[in-house]
Amino acid sequence: MSYGEIQLEYMNRYGAVCAGIDPHPQLLRDWELTEDAAGLREFSLRTVEALAGEVAAVKPQSAFFERFGAAGIAVLEEVLDAARAFSLLSILDVKRGDIGSTMAGYAHAYLAADSPLRADAITLSPYLGPASLLPTINFAAAQGRGVYVLALTSNPEAVQLQHLGGQHSVARAVVETMRQANGDANPGPVGIVVGATVGDAPQRLQLDLAHYNGIILAPGVGAQGAGAAEIAAVYGRESYVLASASRSILAAGPRPDELRSAARAVKEQVKAARA
Repeated sequence: MSYGEIQLEYMNRYGAVCAGIDPHPQLLRDWELTEDAAGLREFSLRTVEALAGEVAAVKPQSAFFERFGAAGIAVLEEVLDAARAFSLLSILDVKRGDIGSTMAGYAHAYLAADSPLRADAITLSPYLGPASLLPTINFAAAQGRGVYVLALTSNPEAVQLQHLGGQHSVARAVVETMRQANGDANPGPVGIVVGATVGDAPQRLQLDLAHYNGIILAPGVGAQGAGAAEIAAVYGRESYVLASASRSILAAGPRPDELRSAARAVKEQVKAARA
């Protein structure tokens, strides 16, 4: 099975939600945890344990671990181990993008079977050229792992680059290159990242998201304002959408039952969008 097929199986079983693990300093304080590696560890492992069996994946944001140096990276390794122990798929949000041997190094660091930082999938940036990612995509597929490539993000600055070219936009070039990289697999190992709050941009840029042959990671659901209506409008009703929610789930903590309840609320929004 390709990574896409495995992730889809989890989405069908647990609901199409990916819970971000984003230990913002304010969240650590809200949970009454120390702003150090110990607080980071407690926050992250509590989240993994509470959401096991409740979401289709977890997505640690690497930056919040890296800021604590070696101690933070050690916590990240432990979090990825815990996800595996709880049979949770992990998407490591690192947004790497480079060429040649440097990109090969990143691929081995995050996707190789013997790496302590291995995840089931990682996020990638295509802005050295979408084709520059193909060796990493091939490596991921050979390992039974996946990637999510930034295509159409919802931050205001993205318009200046991703929308260039109109109907022949940069975003469309990314989507089409990744569609081809999946080949006949449906869904294949290559996902794309398309923000849930991008409005009518997919229609204006002629992105056929409804028939994309991979998982679409959809940040922006919940606290950032996207609900059932936005999900349906942006992605259509036939696409493989995995809603990514961080603050809307994490802000409900630290009690495990409240975290689970918040995750269920996001799942209901996704379900309503598909009805």
